[in-house]
Amino acid sequence: MPPGDAPPPHPRGAPDPDNLTHSGLASHGHEPVLLGETVEALKLRPGLTLVDCTLGRGGHSIAIARRLGPEGLLIALDADPRNLQFASERVRAELRPGDAPVRFFHANFAELVDVLKEVGRPAVDGILADLGLSTNQLFDPHYGLSFAQPMPLDMRIDPRLTRTAADLVNSMRENDLANVLYELAQERYSRRIARKIGEARRLSPIKSTDRLAELVRSAIPRTGNPRRGGAPETIDPATRTFLALRIAVNREVENLAALLERSPRALSSGGRLAVISFQSTEDRVVKQAFRSAEAAGLLKVLTKKPVTPTDEEVAANPRSRSAKLRVAEKC
Repeated sequence: MPPGDAPPPHPRGAPDPDNLTHSGLASHGHEPVLLGETVEALKLRPGLTLVDCTLGRGGHSIAIARRLGPEGLLIALDADPRNLQFASERVRAELRPGDAPVRFFHANFAELVDVLKEVGRPAVDGILADLGLSTNQLFDPHYGLSFAQPMPLDMRIDPRLTRTAADLVNSMRENDLANVLYELAQERYSRRIARKIGEARRLSPIKSTDRLAELVRSAIPRTGNPRRGGAPETIDPATRTFLALRIAVNREVENLAALLERSPRALSSGGRLAVISFQSTEDRVVKQAFRSAEAAGLLKVLTKKPVTPTDEEVAANPRSRSAKLRVAEKC
């Protein structure tokens, strides 16, 4: 499906299944991380054209559009049509007459060049990509991303994708599945987990997040038993498996590589590319791509070390603790 402008908002008064509320969760479902640092890094001023490659719930986009002025333009993309629908309505409601116009597209950031062709702006002044999930996506059973409650084992952010996590878990060869878990999430027990999954799926297909999580937990040796004087585990043993499957289902590494390869050509001279990552695999890909682009004379890296959240931000939003912002400028 080619990228295109987002559909109009829900009719007023229609129920909005995406506007989830949970204890400690904002009504818009997500707090943007490193907001002030990102706005400063993009060197925003009136009249510029910016791309927010990961609209999410609209937090970064609202802050950016307010600094571009009515002569500027913000192009907002998201691979998740549910978040795109919510955020487009939120942005339209919160922006003021003196803010920049915003165009919305259902597109993965790997489709950036196609979107810019449709807009008629082959080069822009800045590109932002926030690689983290929106908090609301973790809570919503529609996505099947969490093992905190039973959910269908899906994990697709973009419904245009055809393979679900259940498809991978139930059809991949055990060796291939183990490789995915190790390469994408550094799961040290990947072989044991793949073997346990193989045994279970021969009895019946694995279709829910809770069943998969229990299988993974049963495959991993218990460590850090407080009764034996060990330190307690800090994360659920299923976390890395779920992370690896999400990355694989959504082709996150491939799409990020495509964005990083195409972005320098989509920037005007002096334009800036800002990427916020949350996983070591993502940050390594960004770091290496920036170095390669700098060696080729395409970009100048502005962050020798990544920008990380302040203690105050982490205290207010614990999910921000692993965020890393890297910025480069078009030569």
